[in-house]
Amino acid sequence: MRSSKRNVPCDLVTGEERVYANEDARQASHIACTIEMCSTNTPYEVAVIDEIQMIRDPARGWAWTRALLGLSAEEIHVCGEAAAIDLVTELMYTTGEEVEVRNYERLTPLTVLDYALESLDNLRPGDCIVCFSKNDIYSVSRQVEARGLECAVIYGSLPPGTKLEQAKKFNDPDDPCKILVATDAIGMGLNLCIKRIIFNSIVKPTINEKGEKEIDLITTSQALQIAGRAGRYGSSFKQGEVTTMHRDDLVQLKEILSEPVRPVKAAGLHPTAEQIEMFAYHLPDATLSNLIDIFVSLSQVDGLYFVCNIDDFKFLADMIQHIPLNLRSRYVFCTAPLNRKEPFVCTTLLKFARQFSRNEPLTFDWLCRHTKWPLAPPKNIKELVHLEAVHDVFDLYLWLSYRFMDMFPDAALVRSIQKKLDDIIQIGVCNITKLIRASQSSAAPGAAEVVPEDFPLSRTKRDSRVFSDHRGVKSPEPLSVALEVPGERRARSLKAYRSSARQEDLKSHGRGSLANRLLREGLLTQEMLRQLESEWQDQHRSGRYGLASKRDDESSSKETGKKKK
Repeated sequence: MRSSKRNVPCDLVTGEERVYANEDARQASHIACTIEMCSTNTPYEVAVIDEIQMIRDPARGWAWTRALLGLSAEEIHVCGEAAAIDLVTELMYTTGEEVEVRNYERLTPLTVLDYALESLDNLRPGDCIVCFSKNDIYSVSRQVEARGLECAVIYGSLPPGTKLEQAKKFNDPDDPCKILVATDAIGMGLNLCIKRIIFNSIVKPTINEKGEKEIDLITTSQALQIAGRAGRYGSSFKQGEVTTMHRDDLVQLKEILSEPVRPVKAAGLHPTAEQIEMFAYHLPDATLSNLIDIFVSLSQVDGLYFVCNIDDFKFLADMIQHIPLNLRSRYVFCTAPLNRKEPFVCTTLLKFARQFSRNEPLTFDWLCRHTKWPLAPPKNIKELVHLEAVHDVFDLYLWLSYRFMDMFPDAALVRSIQKKLDDIIQIGVCNITKLIRASQSSAAPGAAEVVPEDFPLSRTKRDSRVFSDHRGVKSPEPLSVALEVPGERRARSLKAYRSSARQEDLKSHGRGSLANRLLREGLLTQEMLRQLESEWQDQHRSGRYGLASKRDDESSSKETGKKKK
């Protein structure tokens, strides 16, 4: 850590890790921690809260609210977008705090170019192509390397160590890797020497306050956060540039960047364990999921706050409801940071909870048997995705080990193999193009395409035909991963696109990993699959799908209207 290197000892605390600056594990005078892990009991002279605009995040906003209102510090520095100034000022007014606002200008110029990239042949050293789905990451990285260029890859589900190694590789002036392909994961927490940001797309899948998946244009806040990574002060580039991959996206990007950032209106809240225990005292027979629902329905928050999305919490609560656990332990298991779209990780949490309930410690040997450790480098994309899931399982073990030390006793051993797994995943990411080819060659002719379940929706089409770029130049290699279709992009309005995205989502579910699993287990035949697709298309042509969606939307909007009244 840079602080410790400058003779200012600083500890690091995350949900899964504790790194002490002092060899004897004495607490240092400074501490750097994730927002969820900041202590509201320890007194500090100065506290710094970064990215305060995240206080409006539907999933994690509660952590920023807790830090802002709960930190015991003589002085708190709050950093982030100016859009949060009014809300923070109003929140501090309610607590009687004195607020001083200081505005800072960007130290290096940032230019939005008047031309799009249009072809990967026009890439230059220091370019970063930003995608909003794993499919697009795989597609673009392969096309980049097909042109003889080496690229680094960074996306959200990669382990932190792998992200740092990829960033280091890209930043190294002596490394031949001069191109970065990444998701918006680069927007926070990574220092990168980027000259030019290139938006591969300007639509992104998001989760709204109700936990529903939507596809929409990126917001001004998101666009600025990503574009701002170009030409950062202190990097090797004295100014930054921003453009899009496709010409028709550039006009919209300029409009998005020119709009004022929407003010942050409310701060997130999440029910605490103590609050739920109080409800449980009065409702002893209610399940944890029901207790959460009751708490939220009875909660009254003023306009400064909102209750964060609790779907993930309820999902885990329902999953482990049949396991006998005390309420506090059950609550902790349900707050575990995992992606519920990863079946292997969810299954592991279930096994952890079951063994925990029997008072049987989760040992290193048990975990190795469960994950089939040691593991080999991945031979295809599916194996890489599984290795990422195993890394998340190790993270889950470490997270629980700091909350139940006696039951998860082998944190040090797990951390040691997790570092080895990091290196294995790094090998896979460095050879990602080979993995894509292997995934395609291993797929049986006519079989459904294997796409991991956690792939978000994107404005793409799956196509195994020859790919043509915008100038009509054909690539000789067939691509079965997602490819952009610019003609459709120009033809659609955003409203029409959303409707199409819902249909593409249904198609992808029919031909994705669920279909593959049902085929393998003999529960579905290719003929049945074709029949289902035929019936769906018939319904779509007759308008029944659209009418149903419209009726659902109208019903939903009526319910919302009732609630508001």
